[in-house]
Amino acid sequence: MSNKRWQIKRLESETIVEELQGALNDLPQPLARALALRGIDSLEGAKDFFRSGIERLHDPFLMVDMDLAVKRIVEALNNADRIVVYGDYDVDGTTSTALLTHFLTGLGADVHFFIPDRFKHGYGLSEMGLQDVKEMGADLVIALDCGVTSVHEAVFARSLGMDLVICDHHTPAQELPVAVAVLDAKRSDCPYPFKELCGCAVTMKLAQAVQTALGKDPNELYQYLDLVAIATASDVVSLRGENRILLREGILKLRSNPRIGLKMLAEQAEARLSDCDTRTIVFNLGPRINAAGRLGDAARAVTLLLSETELEAVARARQLERLNEERRALDRQTQDEAFKMADLLLAKGQRHTVVLHHPEWHLGVIGIVASRLVDRHFRPAIMLANSGDLVKGSARSINGINIHQALQSCSDLLVEFGGHDYAAGVTLLPSNVEAFIERFDQAVAGLVTPDILEPVIDVDSAMDLSTLDKRFWAVLKQFEPFGADNPEPIFWSQRLEVVGPVATVGRDRSHLKFSVRKHAAGEPARDVIGFGLGKHLDMVAESQERGKSLDLLFTIQENTFNGRTKLQLLAKDVRLNED
Repeated sequence: MSNKRWQIKRLESETIVEELQGALNDLPQPLARALALRGIDSLEGAKDFFRSGIERLHDPFLMVDMDLAVKRIVEALNNADRIVVYGDYDVDGTTSTALLTHFLTGLGADVHFFIPDRFKHGYGLSEMGLQDVKEMGADLVIALDCGVTSVHEAVFARSLGMDLVICDHHTPAQELPVAVAVLDAKRSDCPYPFKELCGCAVTMKLAQAVQTALGKDPNELYQYLDLVAIATASDVVSLRGENRILLREGILKLRSNPRIGLKMLAEQAEARLSDCDTRTIVFNLGPRINAAGRLGDAARAVTLLLSETELEAVARARQLERLNEERRALDRQTQDEAFKMADLLLAKGQRHTVVLHHPEWHLGVIGIVASRLVDRHFRPAIMLANSGDLVKGSARSINGINIHQALQSCSDLLVEFGGHDYAAGVTLLPSNVEAFIERFDQAVAGLVTPDILEPVIDVDSAMDLSTLDKRFWAVLKQFEPFGADNPEPIFWSQRLEVVGPVATVGRDRSHLKFSVRKHAAGEPARDVIGFGLGKHLDMVAESQERGKSLDLLFTIQENTFNGRTKLQLLAKDVRLNED
């Protein structure tokens, strides 16, 4: 039996569902309710959700300091100053770096890029990294996807005689760095209407503003939407407003005209870009781009994205594929160790968090494993590993717990930290590890409500399987792209009859496959696949053998096999019907 509570999401008023059904030509009730849950309460709102295009994007010059950033970059172009693009080693940082480097190269700039080494330089702007950039001959440094909290580092850059433009999307501290310009929509004094752009999207805005200042067509910069889409999906930013438009349009570019590096990377991943969606990015493309920075030199990912020939792109893509295989092996080993340590920790008594430290864990995979700890134990998790004389860690959280806020209450024990509500990075002294583990647990305890640590699956709507027809699927497809703040709608069907064979599938037999139909209603059977639900094999088999009906939580997807495509239900959870 499932240990998760199933919960229909609440609406302030259910009458809006009926109103939407009427306004949208008798739209099926489950879809109307899913729209209402996304804040859509009118025909115009639905049109905006389903049809908003590029024309709805905001003017880059609405961002505070954009004029100053553009002025300095144009000056650098006119004076032949050397520009160094200073990126970050994750997907958002490497795509940002590739975008701006390619754009400035096209303008004839003397431009180079620099990606810090995760182990040598650490995250973001650092004195060591800036010193390396100075040795590259930089006159102007443009920091992408980092820098908004780098007050001391901005002073250091100035002391080296370099101008600094910061282009970031993370939450600023109270004090901003002193730089030529600090572009960040999250600045309290920034009037830019949308606050949740990823770093690569802010970078495209900067490029568009420069393009405009030079009297060129800013729409030409939409050639970079494939990079923006990959960063938007991989960085798990909110898929509302501009991000929804950017990701949707970027996916269309990935399907129709991707840059050669991404095309070759997809071939290595055995992923079809012709029907690319958010899953393709998150599970196939993003991890391979990330692998370069996790285990080696993230510059390899940038050079792949900048590849101009198929020969070069194939070589670079194969290199990333090998790194990703190495990363996966290391990931499995670290996960096994962490799961055992977490079980021991939680067996000792009530904990609101899982914070684990192992000196020899690889910094490149601890973030991935921290996310899996959250999934397994449904509480904030931090993985810590030694890095030289310091301890560094990756933190992940659950809905309702702002991990950045919790870390702020531990700031006296930390050398530095940064991030956002659901993910963060920390650095501390080895002597502070034990105190930090306890203080962080206390901080989260202060944010917890009685039900917040109970695993819950939020459901959009109850649904009769007979509702699933061609029109239903056509409308549901328009809910895409899915991601943060716009998850795939989850539906709940009750009293289903299990038909046909019930089996576990997959390399480790951890997935569950069966078929269902509405009990005794003569409806056509629907195939069901439940990833990671193999543990429920006996229960589902028993329901079939004894004629007991099932309740099912599911999303809906297309499955193509042997050239045939049909709809299947992707099970999120299953249990015996108790009525």
